[in-house]
Amino acid sequence: MKKAQSDTLGFVPQKDIVYNKLLPYADRLDDESNDILCKIKGNLGRAVQLREIWPGVLFWTRKLSTYMRLYGRKFSKEDHVLFIKLLYELVTIPRLEISMMQGLARLLINLLKKRELLSREDLELPWRPLYELHDRILFSKTEHLGLNWFPNSVEGVLKTLVKSCRPYFSQSATQEMLDEWRPLLCPFDVTMQRAISYFELFLPTTLPPELHHKGFKLWFDELISLWVSVQNLPSWEVHLVSLFARLANDNIGYIDWDPYIPKIFTRILRSLNLPVGTSQMMVPRYVTNAYDIGHVVLWVSSLLGGPSKQTQAQLSGLFNSITSFFHPSNHGRWLMKLMKLLQRLPASVVRRLHRERYRKPTWLTPIPDSHKLTEEDITEFVESMMQPVLLAMFSKTGSLDAAQALQNLALMRPELVIPPVLEKTYPALETLTEPHQLTATLSCMIGVARSLVSGGQRFPEGPTHMLPLLMRALPGVDPNDFSKCMVRSTVTFSLFGGFSFIKLDVSHMNIISVEREMCSASAEFEDFVLQFMDRCFALIDSSTLEQTREETETEKMTHLESLVELGLSSTFSTILTQCSLDIFKVALVKVFNFATTNIFETRVAGRMVADMCRAAAKCHPAESLKMFVPHCCNAINQIAVSNSVIINSCNLLHHILRSSALIYPTEYCSVPGGFHQPISDYLPIKDWGRPGDLWNLDIRWHVPSVEETSFAFYLLDLILQPELQRLQRFAQGEQDMSRYRLYLHCLLGAGTVAFTSLNSVLIKEKRERHCWLTDIISDLLHFKGSHKHEFDSRWKSFNLVKKSMENRLHGRKQHIRALLIDRVMLQHELRKLTVEGCQYRSIHQQLMRDLLRLSTSTYSQVRSRAQNVLFTALGTYNFCCRDLIPHVLGFLNPDNSSVTQQQFKGALYCLLGNHSGVCLANLHDWECIALTWPAIVRSGLSSAMSLEKPSIVRLFDDLADKIHRQYETIGTDFSIPDECCAVAKQLMITGNPFSEDPVPSEEETAQGLKKQELKNSESVEKYKQLIGDLLDCISNRNMPWKFEHIAIGFLSLLLRDDHQLPPPAVTFFVKSLNHDSLYVRKVAISAVAGIMKQIKRPHKKVPVSPSELCKHHKVLFVQSGDRQDNRWLQYNSSSLPRTQQDWDQCVFVEKTHWGYYCWPRKLMMYAPLEEQPKQNLARDDMTEREQIIFDHFSDPVFINQFIEFLSLEDRKGKDKFSPRRFCLFKGLFRNFGDAFLPVLQSHMERLVADSHESKQRCVAEIISGLIRGSKHWSYSKVEKLWELLCPLLRTALSNITIETYADWGTCIATACESRDPRKLYWLFEMLMESPVNGEGGSFVDACRLYVLQGGLAQQEWRVPELLHRLLQYLEPKLTQVYKNVRERIGSVLTYIFMIDVNLPYTQPTTSPRISDFTERILLQLKPLTEGDEEIQNHVIEENEVGEQDERTQAIKLLKTVLKWLIASAGRSFSTAVSEQLRLLPLLFKIAPVENDDSYDELKRDAKTCLSLMSQGLLYTEQIPMVLSTLQEIAGSSSWHARYTVLTYLQIMVFYNLFTFMSDQKAVNDVRALVIRLLEDEQLEVREMAATTLSGFLQCNFLSMDAPMQAHFEALCKTSLPKKRKRELGSIVDTIPSADLVRRHAGVLGLSACILSSPYDVPTWMPQILMDLSAHLNDTQPIEMTVKKTLSNFRRTHHDNWQQHKQQFTDDQLLVLTDLLVSPCYYA
Repeated sequence: MKKAQSDTLGFVPQKDIVYNKLLPYADRLDDESNDILCKIKGNLGRAVQLREIWPGVLFWTRKLSTYMRLYGRKFSKEDHVLFIKLLYELVTIPRLEISMMQGLARLLINLLKKRELLSREDLELPWRPLYELHDRILFSKTEHLGLNWFPNSVEGVLKTLVKSCRPYFSQSATQEMLDEWRPLLCPFDVTMQRAISYFELFLPTTLPPELHHKGFKLWFDELISLWVSVQNLPSWEVHLVSLFARLANDNIGYIDWDPYIPKIFTRILRSLNLPVGTSQMMVPRYVTNAYDIGHVVLWVSSLLGGPSKQTQAQLSGLFNSITSFFHPSNHGRWLMKLMKLLQRLPASVVRRLHRERYRKPTWLTPIPDSHKLTEEDITEFVESMMQPVLLAMFSKTGSLDAAQALQNLALMRPELVIPPVLEKTYPALETLTEPHQLTATLSCMIGVARSLVSGGQRFPEGPTHMLPLLMRALPGVDPNDFSKCMVRSTVTFSLFGGFSFIKLDVSHMNIISVEREMCSASAEFEDFVLQFMDRCFALIDSSTLEQTREETETEKMTHLESLVELGLSSTFSTILTQCSLDIFKVALVKVFNFATTNIFETRVAGRMVADMCRAAAKCHPAESLKMFVPHCCNAINQIAVSNSVIINSCNLLHHILRSSALIYPTEYCSVPGGFHQPISDYLPIKDWGRPGDLWNLDIRWHVPSVEETSFAFYLLDLILQPELQRLQRFAQGEQDMSRYRLYLHCLLGAGTVAFTSLNSVLIKEKRERHCWLTDIISDLLHFKGSHKHEFDSRWKSFNLVKKSMENRLHGRKQHIRALLIDRVMLQHELRKLTVEGCQYRSIHQQLMRDLLRLSTSTYSQVRSRAQNVLFTALGTYNFCCRDLIPHVLGFLNPDNSSVTQQQFKGALYCLLGNHSGVCLANLHDWECIALTWPAIVRSGLSSAMSLEKPSIVRLFDDLADKIHRQYETIGTDFSIPDECCAVAKQLMITGNPFSEDPVPSEEETAQGLKKQELKNSESVEKYKQLIGDLLDCISNRNMPWKFEHIAIGFLSLLLRDDHQLPPPAVTFFVKSLNHDSLYVRKVAISAVAGIMKQIKRPHKKVPVSPSELCKHHKVLFVQSGDRQDNRWLQYNSSSLPRTQQDWDQCVFVEKTHWGYYCWPRKLMMYAPLEEQPKQNLARDDMTEREQIIFDHFSDPVFINQFIEFLSLEDRKGKDKFSPRRFCLFKGLFRNFGDAFLPVLQSHMERLVADSHESKQRCVAEIISGLIRGSKHWSYSKVEKLWELLCPLLRTALSNITIETYADWGTCIATACESRDPRKLYWLFEMLMESPVNGEGGSFVDACRLYVLQGGLAQQEWRVPELLHRLLQYLEPKLTQVYKNVRERIGSVLTYIFMIDVNLPYTQPTTSPRISDFTERILLQLKPLTEGDEEIQNHVIEENEVGEQDERTQAIKLLKTVLKWLIASAGRSFSTAVSEQLRLLPLLFKIAPVENDDSYDELKRDAKTCLSLMSQGLLYTEQIPMVLSTLQEIAGSSSWHARYTVLTYLQIMVFYNLFTFMSDQKAVNDVRALVIRLLEDEQLEVREMAATTLSGFLQCNFLSMDAPMQAHFEALCKTSLPKKRKRELGSIVDTIPSADLVRRHAGVLGLSACILSSPYDVPTWMPQILMDLSAHLNDTQPIEMTVKKTLSNFRRTHHDNWQQHKQQFTDDQLLVLTDLLVSPCYYA
């Protein structure tokens, strides 16, 4: 087949769409496609060489993507590579307009989609252009200033583009990327997130094994050790996981993951955020930064298999530990994640199996045999998932996820999956009382239906379940319970399209027993079909219209009824299609009798009957029509006397025309040729559930024959011709109009028989019939045998059905035959819709203008219908928008006085467009925008415009809003570089088919270059003209304010980074800073900040080699942190630049991350001062734009007004520090030096002294702008600046209030961001003076610390000296009395120790270290550690004078330490576990009893702290340390401490489950600890130990083995001493004897075992229940425990008691019943 095709085509196609070969006209397609391809190659090549990017290149690339939709990748490999290279060059043109870039990128993604078609030998793409594109758009430096507008979708497109190009990056790419991005890896900086996300996106992982040393081996160890050592889920960890998942998936079998597997699973379990323990605080970060389930699933499914089998063991452990969360009685935010995991994991494993076993081998690395999944791997995997999936069937979120999981599991192991589902389905079908159970099981049945029907060697008895299931589903077709039963049952039925209803008499044939059983059962088929029909008739009878609704209401069916109708008709036609002829005949007679003997109303019941008749006629036309047609003709003759039937006859005509003029398949049976062969040589059963064979589908098509076509024309002549003549007469005003509907149906029927005679229709206003006109025009424009929207919805539903029944395991399009035929039909319709024309011809132009007249008509209904048709047309025909715009704008023109308000509104709606289509007001083209935007603004002067009408006001709001939302920066530079032209030339001269167009000559290309330059300069002209027009509109005095605002909004969109704004616009925006309206002022502030960026003079940079700067030899291996070669960067008060000379010689590194991880090859630094642009220019040396700004800001009156406006409050209590104003001031001081300081100085001094929040905020914004703007000032100026600023800041900090402290914090943090600390030493020294000095009370102290912290945090690792000084200063002050100061100090400590991280390859830090600090603190806490008493909070009177004792001081210190521990949980990267452990015993002493509710800060903090610490992630080597600490505390004398150990243990073990389980000694220690505490003398501790034990058993951390059971049983048998006779008056003996404790411990142990399996009955349970029941009459507290256990057992097992009963013997059941049923008091 391939051979023959390559002969006709002249090349071997890469991959074409197979469905095309099944079309009835397949033989014509090769020539057709070659013709199109040839045109595309020629024209695209020419367009690029002539440099015509618009419309040429865009038009032909769009043609190429249409070509791919119709024919797939039907071009040769050479062409494929050239297309990709050309598009790659085009996409990476630096100044290309964004919307064009997106369109081209989408096509390129499509070309690269099937990566198996091109290997790395065929294609290599450079990575750097993509990185630059990505960097320029996603990390744009000018977007936040409003100089660039990008669409929201651009990020997704770019990421997909990189993903598609990744496999083709060169082999040296990995090393280059690492060199580029390693220097950004500074964990305290935002660049870390950026670098890791670049790694995730760009690093290639599909290199062949022989190149692995140039691929992942370069970075794997480095990044995985980083991942292992990070403990607190920073936001970039998600990207690492995604990268590892992809790496594992692409290189199965080439990486040894075993050492990491417990860590991987522990982190997966943690990121599910499951609730554990009783009172739990969550670190908010754990929720927001949790792993994406998609990555997790990919990673896990890639780790399965292989020799070690470790992953499967851990996976089973994971599901065992979380199974109980799937039980339907549990619900919470975490449920969605769990369901997603359940649904996607099997799908991912199926995908992997498909890749290993069924996929054609490609150039991608194959999986080595040693690591392929074996049969036993698959079985284990399916078994580990079955329990949670069966529980999830009835989940609260619906059964869909479970159904999809089951579908995929059944593909792998039907014999394990289907029986349990059937077990649940049979009872569910029989109960009528639990509809939820029924719908859930049925939707799961649908998932496994196909595996069930087809049987196969794994599950041969599958098909025998079909009939019983069908017969039981019959009662579901029940008129009284519509929604539940009806829809479900019909859906189920229609899914059984895979098998046939045939009576088989096989008594005389020898076949295997299962088949014989099925054949004998098939005798019931006829019975089933007839019963089903009876049910349907009953349903139809019950759903007549009179009985459901009054006639007065709508004429349509309700939504529910239409669903039922759909279900009925599809089921019925499926059954008739699939049954044999004799069953069909019986059914036909039945339908005929029902239809002819009853009378139906036409709307609901009538339609259903008609559907049934139609189904019959479709299946076997000859038999059915013999019965129906004579009857119908009689009926029609009787009716036709009357006149009301014109509408029905139209319908009849419509269908006759359709069936004779269109192409469509005529049968959908599941086996080609139907079921009419004799049984002896063909057994239908063998075909049940069999996929259709794509290569011999043998479709029967209906292709219109000559007679049919001529018949259609004859009919049209007969009926339509006279009507058209009447129309003609009407148009001349001679005759009235009545029969509009007729044309419509003629048109719809003969969609493909084109005609043009309708255009003579003139539209006379004053008729109500315009709606019909719009329909007619709509069909003329869009109807090509089927409607686009119908086609789209059919395409969607086809995909849904396909999904529910596809076979992902074997792939290769193995669908049922009916589905395949449907897909071929869709392909045919797609061709009709796309091939037959989107050219815009003059006839279309006339029709569009008519539509526009209708869209602005007087009647609102007509308007809205016409507008919808118009929008569809605008989206269909190329280039028609420009043609229509002037006509629309005519209605908005203020000079045109004849416009009515309706027309005005209609025109606005036309501009607005609908939510999905084109928006005329916002086409990405200068010509259109230059027309529409000024017209919209000018329409404010139109006489038809009235702001009193709310609908019009709303329209203008929507229009402005839509333009702002959808606007993207429009390009002004359309040049195409020479590299593109070279590739384009190549495209024109290689490969078949050759393009017929000649390669452009020299002159033509030169001409093209000229045209391109002309177009560029034209667009700049248009841009300036548009701004001029808008400014004219604004200056018109009569313009209403609303339109002035709209115009200013438009102007603000027109700021760009490649063209400065024209001077008039600059003047306008600067003046608007003092406009009366707040909205205008806000827009102006952003705009002026943008203008400052535009007129900034570039500062020269020179490359510097870092190794020369630090005079040290280069470090050979990766070493990060504080090293010799970055010491010079750090703040050192002895060598600060304090003179002009030092300042000039000092090398300032502004960005914080440089030099932390490693140095870049070349560091770009600013050149010396004399090479930089001159500062403080005289006015005459400035450009025009600079002069405008200079004049205004030097004018004291202007500044007065401006500052006045800035210091007003906007919304009380809601205002915050405004980054926009900061950018404005930063720009002013950066561009003009200190020119404006004299004018501003007095204002700043006045504002600082005023404590109003808006005044303070204003001065904070100015100061931060000043500090950042002084980056390039000379030393003398900077020095003067700080002389002015320091006193101001001191005043500000002493006046700080609760409303403004956040703003000052932001101010200082913003000022210090990305600045070398040695440039700001004045600021730091001033802030360090004495933050906590008690002046102004505790609040001011806390605020000062906050502001200081903001500044230091921005400096990260470069100020160790300051951090040491601060810590020294704070340590004596840690015993603060005031809560707010304590909290602030806690937070500051977190930042001080933030730099002390435990990351791989990192040097010990020179900043303060936690370990030294802890040593010093423990010394001070000694009074608390020595005693054994519990720590109580000492509340001290504030005014007490004199020294308090050591213990009180220690408690105050402890409070602050707690605040620090709480603040650092989840903030730092690694937790200092060993240091925290030394403080742990203290926390357990703070009596944190669970039930103590009295508010006590100390206790609350201790509780929070323990909760957060127990959730921490532990390294393997930390586990023994933690356990030994806990064992020590468990021996303490305080029972509260022992109790808390247990709650701590629960959470800690669950959150580090697999790390614990991989360490057998740790498991034994935990077990010993719990069993020891079971025998504690304190009752509460014993009970908690039992709860803990049951939890560990439930998540399979411990298992109930024989020794443990024996141990508990032995304890239970401890004999109790006889009760002593007590004198009545004596005090009751309270301390229980040791024996009682041991006996109770045994009972508790047994009860823990029972409670650990709440949803099932394991084999050991009955015996333990019997043991327990023996203790029901023991002394308290044993009796209580037994009672509680039994009642809990009864509560959790009550639902499924019928099944659980089977586990017990009769004697045991008797005993149980006695125990569980309360005795009767009336016996």
